[in-house]
Amino acid sequence: MNSPSKNNIIMGTFGESKVFTEHQEALVVKSWSVMKKNAPELALKFFLKIFEIAPSAQKIFPFLRDAKVPLEQNPKLKPHALSVFTLTCESAVQLRKGGIAAARETTIKRLGASHFKYGVVDEHFDVTRFALLETIKEGIPEMWSAEMRGAWADAYDQLVAAIKAEMKPSSTS
Repeated sequence: MNSPSKNNIIMGTFGESKVFTEHQEALVVKSWSVMKKNAPELALKFFLKIFEIAPSAQKIFPFLRDAKVPLEQNPKLKPHALSVFTLTCESAVQLRKGGIAAARETTIKRLGASHFKYGVVDEHFDVTRFALLETIKEGIPEMWSAEMRGAWADAYDQLVAAIKAEMKPSSTS
């Protein structure tokens, strides 16, 4: 019988404890190392998938509101998508090393404040979760499995929990 390993770090914030296992970490690390090569392309697909599912989500992004070019040609969407996709994936990779705040507490606070400011709600996070998992599935079809999906879903959920905990008006005045 296996006893709890020191490598099974209890993660979770704000009332929910989850175990992000060594195996989940290995799945996320391995898949991200493969996806990293195509991160710009996958990131754009990720955001296009979000807007396909929830077109009204475009209103959240000031640089898309009055854009005159198609989404995939928007010069500000590509770098923003890459930044979000990379942060999400890198946060997942770092989860067991130091908690989701390994993405940097200041980054989490900034993300919480901006998500609050732009009126992001639970449904937006749900759509984003679905789009992320679908994008990863398409990005690594030969590696995709129920376990892989679970690992990425758990990592995303923990990142979102940290962001939601910081979703309040900015205290910088």
